[in-house]
Amino acid sequence: MSIRGQDVGGDPIACDAFGYGLGRPAGILVLLYRADGPMGFGAVRHDLLHQLYWSPDGMLSAVYGGRSCFTAPGEAFWAERGVSHEVRAPDRQTVYRLCLREVPDPLAGFRRGHVAVGARATRLVQEIATPGYDERLALEARGRILSDLAPITPDVAAQCADGKGFARAVARAMSHNPADPTRLDEWAEQLHISAKTLQRDFVREFGMSFSRHRTTLRLRAARALLVVEPVSVVAHRVGYSSVSAFVVAFAKEYGSPPGQYSRARLASPV
Repeated sequence: MSIRGQDVGGDPIACDAFGYGLGRPAGILVLLYRADGPMGFGAVRHDLLHQLYWSPDGMLSAVYGGRSCFTAPGEAFWAERGVSHEVRAPDRQTVYRLCLREVPDPLAGFRRGHVAVGARATRLVQEIATPGYDERLALEARGRILSDLAPITPDVAAQCADGKGFARAVARAMSHNPADPTRLDEWAEQLHISAKTLQRDFVREFGMSFSRHRTTLRLRAARALLVVEPVSVVAHRVGYSSVSAFVVAFAKEYGSPPGQYSRARLASPV
């Protein structure tokens, strides 16, 4: 079935609902949104259901407690019931919203924030969000999905304690706060490796240097904020010390200045 207009700003072109075991604590409701442009889940507080937001196509921005954060690849945003939050998708993308009555065991005591979503969970979420999926199998998949979640530690060194994934760990930390001014050599010092090793790992993992990756991340985050914030505010929130430098970088990346981009997004119908 299709549902439209559930506390979503920047309406999706479609929203499909897939419910299994509804009415029972162990049930799950998956809402699948498809957007043709920026889409926002307005500032809300859900007092009955816990919420998990995940997009396979790109980052999500989340606002809670007066601060903004962004999901990195392989991450979702989690909010326990009773916790106010706002989530936005900056691009043309798909967003899955999982609604639960029970807190997953790995997230017990974790009120809101970034959650790592394993490969198995990402596959199963997409599988159960299909018409005609067997309810018994979906509820079995629900258990596997929830066990495949984990809170993200803020300690970048702890994210790669096995000695691998240096660039991925740094990229994840920067995704959470694009304005973070930490330099390449400072990240390397935290990881107890050389700056050259970390730079090589960025090129190997992402096909680009550390500085280029950070610029790309900051400008993608800016697109998520420009729909609701003025250019001067966005520039500083994504790490630019001057508005003019931000305008130049944004225009170089996307072919138009941020003000024009924002006006076009707000004016274009979804």
